[in-house]
Amino acid sequence: MESLQIKVSDLSADMGCTDKDMNSLLQAETVDSDLLLQFCKILEYDFFRIYTQHLILYAPSTPPSKVVNKTQLNIRKNIYTPEIIEFILELVRTEKKTKEEIITEYRIPKSTLHRWIKKYEK
Repeated sequence: MESLQIKVSDLSADMGCTDKDMNSLLQAETVDSDLLLQFCKILEYDFFRIYTQHLILYAPSTPPSKVVNKTQLNIRKNIYTPEIIEFILELVRTEKKTKEEIITEYRIPKSTLHRWIKKYEK
């Protein structure tokens, strides 16, 4: 809102609610997806992308105990967006996490992480 110079009163007028209600929405821990979609349209920002990137990083592709038949194998290719790659490389660059921590926590294959480092950290 600050970068677009949109005031709370302008946003509340676009959303059809009072300034008090808008302040409550902006401070709410959760927001209904319909309201979030309205925010996306008005602010011209994709808040859903943040959510999907979180799912990519933290949600397992298959349960660890499930044995997958080779004919039913789901190959996840190109699931990492440039933003996710940059986020991971920033963790390595700033030494906030070790490579082993990143591999374990985000379940990124070791070879993939090393390929990113080689490709993007020149």
